[in-house]
Amino acid sequence: MKKLLLLLVLLLPLALGGSASAAPPASYFDRIGRPDAWSGGARMIEIATPKGRFHVWTKRVGNNPRLKVLLLHGGPAMGHDYLEAFDSFFPGEGIEYIYYDQLGAGLSDHPDDDALWTTARFVEEVEQVRRALRLDRSNFCLFGHSWGGLLAIEYALKYQRNLKCLVISNMMDSIPAYNRYAERVLMPAMDQRQLALVKELEATHRTDDPRYMAALVPMHYAQHFLRRPFADWPEPVLRSINHVNAHVYTLMQGPSELGASGVLEHWDRSADLHLIKVPTLVIGATYDTMDPAWMRAMAQRLPNGRFLLAPRGGHMAMYDDQQAYFTGLVDFLKGVERGAIR
Repeated sequence: MKKLLLLLVLLLPLALGGSASAAPPASYFDRIGRPDAWSGGARMIEIATPKGRFHVWTKRVGNNPRLKVLLLHGGPAMGHDYLEAFDSFFPGEGIEYIYYDQLGAGLSDHPDDDALWTTARFVEEVEQVRRALRLDRSNFCLFGHSWGGLLAIEYALKYQRNLKCLVISNMMDSIPAYNRYAERVLMPAMDQRQLALVKELEATHRTDDPRYMAALVPMHYAQHFLRRPFADWPEPVLRSINHVNAHVYTLMQGPSELGASGVLEHWDRSADLHLIKVPTLVIGATYDTMDPAWMRAMAQRLPNGRFLLAPRGGHMAMYDDQQAYFTGLVDFLKGVERGAIR
C-alpha cells in the first residue's frame, strides 16, 4: 500500500500538467541589489525626448538573470493593464517580466505635444528603458502585442544587437495589408446595414455617437478583438480600455480596430523583416483582426522565425485562447533560455 501511495504521489503532478505548474525557484524572488526592491518592483524611469524629460512607469516581476521579458502593450496608449494575464503563467515558469506603460499611457507621464507621437521617438524611448533596466543580449527578450508588436519590429530593426529574442504578437508587418484584410475578409462578413452606419459615422467624424460602438462591439470587437460577449470581458482589458489615452490612440491608429486611418496608416516593414535575425516568435489567431496567414508568412520570412497559431483566438488571444497562447509562448521563451533556440 505504501508503494502504491508513493507511486500516486509521484504520478499526480504529471497528470495535472507536470512542471508547467511548478513553483519558481527561490532565486526568482531574490531582490538583492535591485533598485526597485523596496517598491515591489515598480519604478519610474526618466527618458529624454526632443520635447524635454519625462517619466515612464515600469514594474518588474521576478528575477531571472538569463531571461527578462519587457512587455510592450498595444493601442497605442492602452497601457499595460490588459497584459496582467501574464501573472497566471510566467511566475510559475520562473520567467522574469517587466510591465511598462509607454509615454502618454497608463501610469506614465501624459505630455500634451503631438510631436512626441512618432514611431521613431517611441523606439528611442524603449532603448532608454532597456538601458535603465540593464537588459542586454544575454537576457533581453522584447515582447510586443498589436501596436506593441509594430514597435518591437521597429526596435529590432535598429537595435537587435541588444536582443536575445523577440515576440511579435497579433501584429502584421504592414498596415496597408492589414487594411486590405479588413476590407476584403472582415467587413464582407458583417451586417452590411450596420457597417454602412459605422462608415458613415467615421466619414462624418462622429465616432463619439453611441451608435458607433453599439454597432462595432457585437459584429467586430466581440468577434475579432476578444471573442466573448462584451459583458464577460476580463477586468484588466476593460481597465485598459477605460484608461486609454484616446487622443494618442486616435491620432496614431484612428478611431477603431476596423482599420488604421491615423499616423500609422502607411507603415510597412514587409520588405525589411528579413533583416531581423534574432530568434523571433510570431503569434497569430484564427479570428484575429490581423490576417493569420500573413503572420504565418512573416515567420517564414524571418531568418530565425517561428509561428504560433491560437486556433480559437482573436486579437486578444492571451484571453480567448489562453491555453494555446501561453503554452506556445512559454515553450519558445524556455527554449531560448535553455539555449535550444538560438
